[in-house]
Amino acid sequence: MSLSSQLSSDTTNRRRRPGARRHSCEDSWEEIQSRRTIRAENEVEANKLVNNYRFGFRKWKSHVTERPFEDRSEVVKELYSELNIIKPHADQFITCGNVLYVLLFGWWVSLVYLVVGALMFATVIGIPYGKLCWKLCCYFLWPFGNTIHEIGNTLRRCCEEAPDCECSVTVEDNSPILLPSPAEVPTPEVPAPTVPAPEVPDRPLRTPYWHRLSTYVWLLLGYPPLVIIHSLVCFISWILVFTIPVSKMNAQTLSIILLLPPEDVLISTSSHRKHQGYETRALLCCYRAANWYYYKYAVDGINVFAVNLLPLVIVALVIGYVDKENQLASSDVKFAMAISSIIPLSYYIGMGIASISAQSNFAVGAVVNATFGSITELTFYITALLRGHRATNPCLQEVVKAALTGTLLGCILFIPGICMIIGGLKHQEQRFNSRSAGVSSALLFISVGGVFAPTLFSKAYGNLVCDACSSINATSNSSGLFVCHNCHYDLKNGTLFHDHIEPLVYTVSVLLPAAYVIGLIFTLKTHSHIYNIHVGEVQVSGHHGTVVHWSRWRSLLILIVATVLTSACADLATEHIQPILNQPNISQYFIGVTVLAMVPEIPEIVNGIQFALQNNISLRLFLFF
Repeated sequence: MSLSSQLSSDTTNRRRRPGARRHSCEDSWEEIQSRRTIRAENEVEANKLVNNYRFGFRKWKSHVTERPFEDRSEVVKELYSELNIIKPHADQFITCGNVLYVLLFGWWVSLVYLVVGALMFATVIGIPYGKLCWKLCCYFLWPFGNTIHEIGNTLRRCCEEAPDCECSVTVEDNSPILLPSPAEVPTPEVPAPTVPAPEVPDRPLRTPYWHRLSTYVWLLLGYPPLVIIHSLVCFISWILVFTIPVSKMNAQTLSIILLLPPEDVLISTSSHRKHQGYETRALLCCYRAANWYYYKYAVDGINVFAVNLLPLVIVALVIGYVDKENQLASSDVKFAMAISSIIPLSYYIGMGIASISAQSNFAVGAVVNATFGSITELTFYITALLRGHRATNPCLQEVVKAALTGTLLGCILFIPGICMIIGGLKHQEQRFNSRSAGVSSALLFISVGGVFAPTLFSKAYGNLVCDACSSINATSNSSGLFVCHNCHYDLKNGTLFHDHIEPLVYTVSVLLPAAYVIGLIFTLKTHSHIYNIHVGEVQVSGHHGTVVHWSRWRSLLILIVATVLTSACADLATEHIQPILNQPNISQYFIGVTVLAMVPEIPEIVNGIQFALQNNISLRLFLFF
């Protein structure tokens, strides 16, 4: 039943009962407004979706289980399809992506094949491979619409009578499809057929692949430079994400085509797929060099962008800890690499939390979310404070304060505002559960009050101590304004800080975790009905069982490893941040509020925008509360 029909039915029932109270109508209206039915492919996905609406659980958009391939859309199926399937491609091959391929890769890959082919011709023994290189030279210059086949030894049965036919062997045909041997030729006593069959030449006997001298000449002289070239193109096109078809094409060429006998490789257009009546097998056919939808591509459930950023973590750690003298990279580069490395690690931590929570009960999920939910920020802040304490550097303390302020302002005001704007541009009307929003807002108010209470109390009643003050007026006896330097609040024993502010800080540090635990009990146990979430029938297609991308133990192991790597990256970032803070044009507060506060939250920001595009304002709001 749709929301409008439910609303009409409820209104009709209320009119039939004139004695109903007004607040009952309002409660029913609010309940209908906030009601949400969740439908998922399996029970694990249903648990993940329910956890997205619970307080204290990290929201996660991606799937934690494998989706049946037949249930995916045609666009997604094309992303995961192999490049050995010949399709009736009616679109034009001249596209922006294909032209960009020629400019970025095609011309110089073809040039390399031309040089390698000339080298093979110069060896005389490798002439067959030289011919293959020249054919591949033309292919890689413009591979779209062309197909690389492997020629087999099996003759089509219909070609015994008509060698020029284009039919293929069917599975149902159990009769032999090879030409009869001379011993099996009918004797003269057998009547000859009325229509004589034309002769089809047999493929000549060939020396086995590994018994040829040309094979070893090719593997020593021709194959190694092509390995380097194709590996480079494969890496670059994979990093660019949207050109992953080019990466697949080069990987297929490197692993299969270049290791075949040259006479078994046939390059033809889509309209010509036969070779003298022998069966062929398509090895490579590419129609598009780029596809915009590859941002959805996932490897073992991990988004391709997170996979591509993982090598950055290793490079940042190796350079950061090996190059102590900054010979390979400057401190600015090391800081940028360390901060950027936190982005994929935050993604892995988020997916690990979502996987464990979806496969466990809410108690285990709450503990995991409380333990690892903010581990990225905590790791960075604690590392910066410890390094600043050891180096007696007050700048790092100010950076941590600025980062905390930026996290509160950005994740509570700026980012939800952007998500609301994005959702409003696509959806005219947006609804949310006001009761659950009220609970989250109350807990948010307690958190903000607890964080800023010691600061406000210190600003109001603390004693400001300065090293030197000078009057801005010409006369020294004037009672006007003064300019003071190196001002700070008095932290000596017996002052306001030790008597009142320090106990207040410890009290707040105890009350805030207690408020979090109370919020968990209130929303997950005693008043879980306020979320009004109904789990519909689980949609199970076919006979496929639920296959989880990451099991509990694997998720836990990834959480631990990602946490350790995050600590190492945070240590490098705090070690190399000082040269940036020393620059006169960059403020330490700007670095803390923007870079240090927002970079670890990028996976959460992406999730919030995706929820906004799906008109899910509830998850958009509660994602940052």
